[in-house]
Amino acid sequence: MEALKQIANIAGQSGLFRILKPSRTGVIVESLDDKKAKTMMGPTARVSVLNDISIYVDTPDQSIPLANVLTAINEKYGENLTVNAKGSNDELADFMESVVPEYDRERVRASDIRKLITWYGILRQYAPEVFETQEAAPAPEAETAPETTDSAETQEESNA
Repeated sequence: MEALKQIANIAGQSGLFRILKPSRTGVIVESLDDKKAKTMMGPTARVSVLNDISIYVDTPDQSIPLANVLTAINEKYGENLTVNAKGSNDELADFMESVVPEYDRERVRASDIRKLITWYGILRQYAPEVFETQEAAPAPEAETAPETTDSAETQEESNA
């Protein structure tokens, strides 16, 4: 999910933001909502890029990337998310277990699951390309192109 490298959460701000341009004095972001408000976040703002966030799992000192969790939610529920972010803690735990059965119940709090559900809704509505790019990625073609280049270089070296 390459698109997650351009989407961030900012501490103290609700919602998600698209990173437009980093600068020396901070970063320019655009809100992922109908307003599309552009804001300059200073160097003291705690900006967390979604690509760098992960979820704790039961294996010691292990976690899985948020991108994998979002993909699992998308594959299982698509646009029809059956749980509400304002649901009970038991409903949230059941939802998380259905998506990531091995998630760490002690370190992943209900507030984290609420945030995950909210982020998923925002991404589905305002940044659907996050989910489309991974499905349409032509990985096998990308792997064959460098091999062709390497073999051409080898042939040129042997001819010289």
